[in-house]
Amino acid sequence: MNLSADERAALGRVDPEAMLARVTAWAKVASGSRDLEGLERMAALLTEAASPLGEVHRAPPALATRVEPDGEVTAERLGDSLLLSARPDAPTRVILTGHYDTVFGPGHPFRDVRWLRPGVLNGPGVADMKGGIVVLLEALRLFEASPFAPNLGWEVVLNADEEVGSPGSAPLLARCAARVQAGLVFEPSLPDGTLVGARPGSGNFALIVRGRSAHAGRNPEEGRNAVLAAADLALRLSTLAGPDLKVNVAAIEGGGVLNMVPGTAVLRVNLRPASTAAEDRASAGLDEAMAQVARRHDVTIARHGGFARPPKPLDARQRPLFALVARTAADLGLEIGWRPTGGVCDGNNLAACGLPVVDTLGVRGGAIHSPDEFLIVESLAERARLAALVLMRLAQHGVPAEGAS
Repeated sequence: MNLSADERAALGRVDPEAMLARVTAWAKVASGSRDLEGLERMAALLTEAASPLGEVHRAPPALATRVEPDGEVTAERLGDSLLLSARPDAPTRVILTGHYDTVFGPGHPFRDVRWLRPGVLNGPGVADMKGGIVVLLEALRLFEASPFAPNLGWEVVLNADEEVGSPGSAPLLARCAARVQAGLVFEPSLPDGTLVGARPGSGNFALIVRGRSAHAGRNPEEGRNAVLAAADLALRLSTLAGPDLKVNVAAIEGGGVLNMVPGTAVLRVNLRPASTAAEDRASAGLDEAMAQVARRHDVTIARHGGFARPPKPLDARQRPLFALVARTAADLGLEIGWRPTGGVCDGNNLAACGLPVVDTLGVRGGAIHSPDEFLIVESLAERARLAALVLMRLAQHGVPAEGAS
C-alpha cells in the first residue's frame, strides 16, 4: 500500500464493529420519504452520531407541492435536512451528502434486518443509504484525526427527500455547492465496487386531465372522459422513448364509478434524458402530446413537475476527480472502475452546479429499492478508509483541475 505514515495511522482507527452496529440499528427505523415520524426518529439518531464532528443544524425543507389523486395540488410534507460543517475558510472545500429517507413507506412489510449469508446483510436502507451515511461519518472521523484536516473544509448535508427527487432540499444543496469545489456523495456502489460514472437526468410529472362528468348510460355524449384522455396521452408519451430517453408511465389515477364518465384523471410519468438535447426534445414532445390530446378529447391538461435532476455526463470536468479516487483506491489495494447507469441522485444536482462529483462512495451492495436490498458488510470499513484517504489527498493536493490526469 502506497500510504504515508500519517495516512496509515489515521486509517488504522477504523471501527468496523461500531459501523455494523450503527447500520443495523438505523435500518430498523422506518423512514420512508413521507413518514415524518420515522424521519424525525432517524434525524435524532443521526444528530447524536454526528455531534462529535461538530454542531448539527436543522434546515427545514423549501416549499414543495404534490398532486393528489383527485387532481388537487397540495403542500408536500417533507423532513428536515441535517447540516454540519468545518473550516469554512480552508483553501480547499468539499461537500459530502447522504439521504436518510428510503423508498419504503409507512406500513411497508420490509422493516427488519437479517443475514442472507455470512457477510451479507439484508434490510431497508442498509445500502441505500443508511450504510452510506455510516461510511460518510466514519470517513470524517478518521480524517479529522489526521494531521491533514486543517487544510480541508467540508460541509455535510443529510437530506430526507432524495428518494422523491429532493424537492425540499434542492435549493439547500445548490447553496452549499456554491461554497465548495467538489462533491462526494455516498450512494451505494455496485456489488463489485464499480462506481457510477455518467447518469441521465430525470423529470417527474403529474399531468392533471380535466374533462366533464356525465351519466354513463343516459347522456355519455355530454361527458369528456378524462381517464380515456389520460390513457391516450400515456400512449403518445411512450413513443418518445429512444436510445437517449427513457419513459416510464407510472400510474393513471381517476374515475372508479362504473356508471359515470370520469371527469378528472392524473397521469404520472417519469422521463430520463441522457443529455440536455434529449431533455429539450422530451419537454417539447410532452407539450405537443398534451396539446394534441387536449384538442382530440376536448379536455384541459395541466402540467405539474419538471426536470429536477439534469443529466450528469462523465466529461472533462468529472474525470480528474474519478481518476483521483481510482488512484487512491489502488493505494489501498483496491481496483475501481466506473460505468454509466440509468439511476439518478443528488450527484446530478451538485454536478449541475458546476462541481466535479463522485456519487457512489458508499457501501458495496445491491437490489436497492426492493425487499432484497443487501449490504456487503466488509465494504463498510473498506469504503470508510477509501473516503477518508480521498479527503486526505484532497487536503494535501487540492481538487484536481479539469484536464488533469
